[in-house]
Amino acid sequence: MAKAKVTMEVGNDGVAVITFVNPPVNALAIQIFAGLKEKWNEAAMRNDVKAIVLTGYGGRFSGGFDINVFEKVHKTDDVSLLPDVSVDLVTNIMEDGKKPAVAAVEGLCLGGGLELALGCHARIAAPRTQLGLPELSLGVLPGSGGTQRLPRLIGLSKAIDMMMTSKPIMSEEGEKLGLIDAVVPSKELLKVARQWALDIAERRKPWMRSLHRTDKIGSLSEAHEVLKLARKQVKQTARNMPQHLACLDVIEEGIVHGGYNGVLKEAKVFEDLVLSDTSRGLVHVFFAQRATSKVPNVTDIGLKPRPVKKVAIIGGGLMGSGIATSLVLSNIFVIIKEINPEYLQKGIKTVEANIRGLVARKKLQQDKANKAFSMVKGVLDYSEFKDVDMVIEAVIENVPLKQQIFIDIEKVCPPHCILASNTSTIDLNVIGQKMSSQDRVIGAHFFSPAHVMPLLEIIRTEKTSAQAILDLMAVGKTIKKVPVVVGNCTGFAVNRTFFPYAQSAQFLANLGVDVFRIDAQIISFGLPIGPFQLQDLAGYGVAIATQKEYSSAFPDRIFKSPLLDLLIKSGRNGKNNGKGYYIYKKGEKARPDPSVLPIIEESRRLTNIMPGGKPISITDQEIVEMILFPVVNEACRVLDEGVVVRASDLDVASVLGMSFPSYRGGIVFWGDTVGAGHIYKSLRKWSELYGNFFKPSKFLEERVAKGIPLSAPAATSSASRSRM
Repeated sequence: MAKAKVTMEVGNDGVAVITFVNPPVNALAIQIFAGLKEKWNEAAMRNDVKAIVLTGYGGRFSGGFDINVFEKVHKTDDVSLLPDVSVDLVTNIMEDGKKPAVAAVEGLCLGGGLELALGCHARIAAPRTQLGLPELSLGVLPGSGGTQRLPRLIGLSKAIDMMMTSKPIMSEEGEKLGLIDAVVPSKELLKVARQWALDIAERRKPWMRSLHRTDKIGSLSEAHEVLKLARKQVKQTARNMPQHLACLDVIEEGIVHGGYNGVLKEAKVFEDLVLSDTSRGLVHVFFAQRATSKVPNVTDIGLKPRPVKKVAIIGGGLMGSGIATSLVLSNIFVIIKEINPEYLQKGIKTVEANIRGLVARKKLQQDKANKAFSMVKGVLDYSEFKDVDMVIEAVIENVPLKQQIFIDIEKVCPPHCILASNTSTIDLNVIGQKMSSQDRVIGAHFFSPAHVMPLLEIIRTEKTSAQAILDLMAVGKTIKKVPVVVGNCTGFAVNRTFFPYAQSAQFLANLGVDVFRIDAQIISFGLPIGPFQLQDLAGYGVAIATQKEYSSAFPDRIFKSPLLDLLIKSGRNGKNNGKGYYIYKKGEKARPDPSVLPIIEESRRLTNIMPGGKPISITDQEIVEMILFPVVNEACRVLDEGVVVRASDLDVASVLGMSFPSYRGGIVFWGDTVGAGHIYKSLRKWSELYGNFFKPSKFLEERVAKGIPLSAPAATSSASRSRM
């Protein structure tokens, strides 16, 4: 690794070119800021320097502030580790310095990198340079003057949009908006920037200090209207997250009281936000996602992934067609096999509809869509399987059917071919038990809809080869999924951890709690939908099938509710037939169905668990805890058995696979935030009242007794060795 440093070269033209060097993206580490300050002061003092150009090494300006510093702050609670950049460097030394400065930006100019460029007096960019302030996605706000300077350069509405969404724009759009002064070819970037800097020094071009501009802000009343609308939108789209509203408050401070006051408030609010639970959670997920690519005895033993150019998918239903869509969009040729022409045609049409949907939403260009259409072919037998690199079985959850498919494909596929199942619950050892080459058997568990959801859960058995795991991880990255490698057990890591989720909801419903109130509280917590609407969307057949698997695997902690059977008997099947807990009509939002209430009452009568026959009294917070603490408890068992490499893998999987709110850091991280002691006491109390379903796991009990966080590495047990 090259050491982070800042260099300065003074040319015969009197321009000092200051370059920061910290490959691969020139992250702004503490020593970069110290170096910038030193070189800038030197340039200011030297008589042979007329002007300054700031640039980054290796074709990239900067990817932004070094996020490792946030992690250190979170571990120590010490905000003094953060450098004083905004006032000391960007405002006093750069923007208010005696010599003009031009930023020459290329490749990436994000976060703190863009804020440094905003502190210069002009910005010259290479084509297709990314410009953005993505800090809100890490729970903070732009902390080096970005909240003040960006609105003054491009106008309030667009600046707010860029900050609230964390989405970058390209330099071409930046030029139209006034953020970039000129877009020039990469090879001319430094030459043009040098001349521009000299033109400012010699007063041929304006010396613009962004913080002092007001021409793009509009009147105070217009600004208040824009901010009012932004606050309204944020309350709908970014519930439970403090950084969005805090950012708008800081922007407003600068508009009302002047840019310098805005910069001072920004610095103070930035420090507060860095220490928030939201920032801790989002930064944790950021690093946790990176860690998933490191799998002991797979990624560290010198193996290289083999190319996967052709994949066969068995079953063209919802999952099969979604997986096929993901593959063809990444230039992997796909064969879909079905049992009859009608099903096959339906599967191919679903793939085409998925692709057309992306074009309609402007997520895909038509020429790329045409290429994707040509990459998929339908078959009714195994004759074209002789040269495939991977097979993914995506049929219904039926053990004998899956076993037969695996016996068949082992015979017809080439010996290097990976044999994968998209099962969501069935033990892979059972699926592959009648085969001879069990080292090729692996789980490729996609989440529905497969072409949208970002998680790929890769399940290994004791016999799965490291090469097969590495190959599937590479495919996952190619199709823009986040692969998480887990051990083999019923439900694997994600569904196993979350199997108590629907059961807890059923438990509460049978204790007399209103089902729509339960859904509302879970949505308020941050999940996109509640457990009852989730059942409606998945269909009751899926819930009953998975319930059987869990009942046989974990009979000691199952809650059996008659509610689903009663709903099916009454002719309901959730969204599939428009009637479940909610009513579903095309083009309308789902709405609670009051006619389901007598069915729920009948379930309560049959289970007969309400104390004294009366509904329990419960607070909103207790509802969330009774639904999610059993999930944390099951996560503890998953950690204890070594089903995942590390606790943070389960956090990533819960966020990407189950839409657990990322700002809460994932299921295990959230458990530690709430406190293992509180979770343990609550579960123990409920288990005494309502039985074994809530009984605290041994792992949770031990962690609380020893005062160790749930996320701390587990001691290697015989169980963990067998899973991974």
